Amino acid sequence: MKLSSIRFLSFLTCLLFFCSAIVAQEHPNLNKLLSIPYIGNIEGATSVDRLAFTVNEQGRRNVYIADGPDYTIKKVTHFDEDDAQEITSLSISNDGNWVVFARGGDHGSNSAAVAVNPASLVHETNIEIFSLSLTDNKLYKVGNGDFPVLHPNNRTVTYLRRGKVWSSPLGREKSGKQLFAMRGIARNIQWSPDGTQLTFVSRRGAYSFIGVYQNASKRLKWVSPSFYTDAFPQWSPDGKQIAFVRREPTGVANDSLFNALSRSWSIMVADLISDKVEKVYASPTNKRAGYPRIGGGVNLRWKNSDYITFMSYEDGWPHLYRLDAKSKAIKQLTKGNFTVEDMAYDSKGKYILFAANTGKDKFDFERSHVGRVSVDDAKVDMLTEGEGIESAPFFYYGDRLVGFKSSTYDKPVQPKVYDLRTAKQRVVADELFKGVHTGFVKPTQVFITSEDGIKFSSQYYKPQGNRKNLPAVIYIHGGPRRQMYLGWHHRDYYFYDYTTCQYLVQQGFAVLSVNYRMGTGYGYDFQHPKSAGSLGASEYKDILAAGKWLAGQADVNPEKVGVFGGSYGGYLTAMALAKNSDIFKAGVDIHGVHNRLKDRDPNSSRTARLNWDSSPSRWVDTWKSPVLLIHGDDDGNVAFWHSIDLYSRLKVRKVDVEVLVLPDENHHWQLFENLVKVKAATVDFLVRKLK
Repeated sequence: MKLSSIRFLSFLTCLLFFCSAIVAQEHPNLNKLLSIPYIGNIEGATSVDRLAFTVNEQGRRNVYIADGPDYTIKKVTHFDEDDAQEITSLSISNDGNWVVFARGGDHGSNSAAVAVNPASLVHETNIEIFSLSLTDNKLYKVGNGDFPVLHPNNRTVTYLRRGKVWSSPLGREKSGKQLFAMRGIARNIQWSPDGTQLTFVSRRGAYSFIGVYQNASKRLKWVSPSFYTDAFPQWSPDGKQIAFVRREPTGVANDSLFNALSRSWSIMVADLISDKVEKVYASPTNKRAGYPRIGGGVNLRWKNSDYITFMSYEDGWPHLYRLDAKSKAIKQLTKGNFTVEDMAYDSKGKYILFAANTGKDKFDFERSHVGRVSVDDAKVDMLTEGEGIESAPFFYYGDRLVGFKSSTYDKPVQPKVYDLRTAKQRVVADELFKGVHTGFVKPTQVFITSEDGIKFSSQYYKPQGNRKNLPAVIYIHGGPRRQMYLGWHHRDYYFYDYTTCQYLVQQGFAVLSVNYRMGTGYGYDFQHPKSAGSLGASEYKDILAAGKWLAGQADVNPEKVGVFGGSYGGYLTAMALAKNSDIFKAGVDIHGVHNRLKDRDPNSSRTARLNWDSSPSRWVDTWKSPVLLIHGDDDGNVAFWHSIDLYSRLKVRKVDVEVLVLPDENHHWQLFENLVKVKAATVDFLVRKLK
């Protein structure tokens, strides 16, 4: 990049920082809507009626508790400044007396979680472990570390620090010690039911081993070491065996770059007394039965002494399966054209809770409801229904109660409780949302068909009243393995995107949120389309079809159709502006991927040519529409150079390009001030260019 371009970029960045503060003042209702508290993790105690959950209030992230039956909430931590440090790995002890969590880092990053400093604090930031006594409300900083796990005795916490396993007594500060020495990077730590043994994964580059630490032994035990990648160890209920997932090592040659390969995997069971290791399940050769690309992957569990459970797309949809630990017989537990996720088990492994986009209403496949399946007879009961969007269910209080997150189109995410004895529900934390009036419109579902015959669904938001000549925008979610719902999303990134879409409607825009191919919620074939991603970007055909559909609506001005999105949504926004400025008249590209080729010669191979043709930077010669590029320069998901690359190419071609750069910010706008800047700048740009 030339020096003059660098100076211009720096000037424009400073100018837009100044302007973004003005923009935020010009959209006070947007600021108010973005200030609505976001409920993150929710956990329940096993033996008492107590919930613990995290709340983000304008960047101030804290832990709250609520005790039944009244569920009056109580704030139990006091991190009362927005220092952009997230709270993760929240857990509560069985007796409800202790809470442990990690604070700091960016756990949504594609790389390993590392300390981040989006607030540009002058002191060093770290990821730290905390233990909190709920009997006297004392908070203890255990020390640097991540991924804390409570010991079954409720007296110690085990965690990872610099790839090693550490342990510390609860109620003590800076008293942690490394539990044992080992090579490799430790992951997936799990105590045996009696607390005498710890299993873990030792990641060693392209392969990994399953290890066992035994309190009474001077040596680590390695379980069936091989040339494979072994992961996700699970103790049997009696603590005598370990089940784990075995896959091919990473980084080895594939037989084709152009086919959706079936990534085979198997379930292994190791007997720790006899040292016998047996393959009890091998994924079928059916391509759909390969390693599942969904949250938690295989989701291997061994909570029931008779059965091991796992997830597979074998029938074309992600469902739960049961493996008989003795006979090796397989039984499918959930069936139907819907996606099962967020699994949780009761204390005896007899029932599994899940969230799924299914229900009595025909539009429930764009909602999410809580269900329960019996591991013994595969009987399924849907516990929730209606227009709610429910997720992350769990059993607590002696398996009598179910906690979960719930939202609607006009009510933000809140904790809810379902009583299995009475089938009644109760909302928790109403106090946090007093006076919240959103004025949101109810989105409707529309179906659109792309030029190659792929049918996809979208949510359509329109201003109230009979308006004409509306400006309109396409919203494109990231991921791409995500699904947008007919209401407020339970993930924080999309929680705030939903708010932005609704605010644009309040500004007089029609908004179309597109669930394009590659997204979850619609089965294996939709999630794994031909020629997608870096091998052809066929998913862009859905965005183009959505743009044409929106421009063709009688109350929409076809000359005022725009587009915006973040991450993979930013990538597809850039593709839309580059390839079809005739349809998309302006756009906001938020930390999108722009150059899939980087420094390779596009003619060096067929793969390189496909990668280049799938890059927005390849198509800048036909890019005419104005664009706002937004990026944080500590992005752990999409490298900052992607936006520099695109900016440089657009300036040479004299495209109207504006930029908003957030120094030290990552992919998830952890500093509330930056979140407001991004959303306000997005709205302001679309208003200026389209309205």
